[in-house]
Amino acid sequence: MEALVGDYKKSALFSLRERLALELAERMTYTGKRVTESFFKRLKKQFTDEELVELAAVIALENFRSKFNPVFAIESHGFCSVPAVQEAAAAASRLFRE
Repeated sequence: MEALVGDYKKSALFSLRERLALELAERMTYTGKRVTESFFKRLKKQFTDEELVELAAVIALENFRSKFNPVFAIESHGFCSVPAVQEAAAAASRLFRE
């Protein structure tokens, strides 16, 4: 899955909205990256205010959990498990054949 997401800016697997959401997550997560005025304008063209608030809140929550959970050794219980990389690659392959 990481290989598929790693090049999201150029990948045909993601819509414009998905690529912008991934870039927002990247900008919110990595130290030194910012949500610039020009990037925010690009977001506003694709998302409503309500969608942006929800998107930013979910990204912030995931960032919080990634820092909080290890302190208390909280591990995944498989409720929202991500499919194996092989399954994701197979799904991507099917998309290109359609």
